[in-house]
Amino acid sequence: MLNPAKQVNRSQDNINLTALDDTPDWLLEIKAAIKSFDALANALELDVNTITKGQQAHQSFPLMVPAPYLSRIKKANLQDPLLLQILPLEQEMHQLPGYVKDPLAEKEHNPQKALVHKYSSRILVITSGSCAINCRYCFRRHFPYADNHLSSNEWSSLLDYLKLHPEINEVILSGGDPLMIKDKPLASRIKALESLPQIKRIRIHTRLPVVIPSRINDELLNWVNETRLKVVMVWHINHANEIDHAVSQAAEKLVKAGVKLFNQGVILKGINDTSDAQVALSEALFDADILPYYMFTLDPVEGAAHFDISLQQAQVLMGEVAARLPGYLVPKLAKEIPGKSAKTLFAPIL
Repeated sequence: MLNPAKQVNRSQDNINLTALDDTPDWLLEIKAAIKSFDALANALELDVNTITKGQQAHQSFPLMVPAPYLSRIKKANLQDPLLLQILPLEQEMHQLPGYVKDPLAEKEHNPQKALVHKYSSRILVITSGSCAINCRYCFRRHFPYADNHLSSNEWSSLLDYLKLHPEINEVILSGGDPLMIKDKPLASRIKALESLPQIKRIRIHTRLPVVIPSRINDELLNWVNETRLKVVMVWHINHANEIDHAVSQAAEKLVKAGVKLFNQGVILKGINDTSDAQVALSEALFDADILPYYMFTLDPVEGAAHFDISLQQAQVLMGEVAARLPGYLVPKLAKEIPGKSAKTLFAPIL
């Protein structure tokens, strides 16, 4: 079961960043990522005394942002929608009723190490405890990754569990970010899943291709092309400004390799809670061959209450979006409610 008292530094978990000749470019980007207020202030021409008001939040959940993502943030703009997703703020330390460390009650569906089994036909695997970027609204910002990480040698425990549950035909790799694992060990783990005839699909929930587009390299595309499994990749993009040419190129490579691309975002106050922002996001996603999939209301995690809007506000917002876009560009408004057998969908208010 999950133990909220034990956590791990997500930016360092199980990642060897020694600068060797064969180190992939994306790992070098992670090694060089900004992790201090001073570096962030220098790069973005910000007043360091202003942004360090979030120092306590930084100690609790460290600032981390790689250069490719940083390059899309407008300089000298404290209200930039990308900056607000990664900048520690003093509001994060305000403890409010209803905002908790485990908002999805995942510890109740954690039958064994690194596995979350909430839905009948699929299982989620905490494949990595690391991320390339620390998003301030992350619902797993307090997750005990130290207790829920499978090494390559422990991967067989997942196979044993799947054999006992033949109704499972899809494995979701999550984290952290599963693409923080190098391609050789990642391909080996997927190869092991292929050995089970019941498994039809592998789904990868990731933010890495958005944060560091060079993660979609030849090594990754090679194992994608070789696997018999249908590969679905669910990206996490909240604002159109996150999609630049390099991100679009990464998406194009995956589409050509037969990967189905979807996006799920979160409605965040002051970042994408307007119809203009949502419409621009859906249009930019579709231009990059990524299908808008879900738009979630905020999971009530401790430290992120300042991002939240009410459910009714979210429904009105998505009603405005539905009035401006064709149906296939309107993501489903959803919330994951503990104890429910599926995600709960909410109709837009038109």
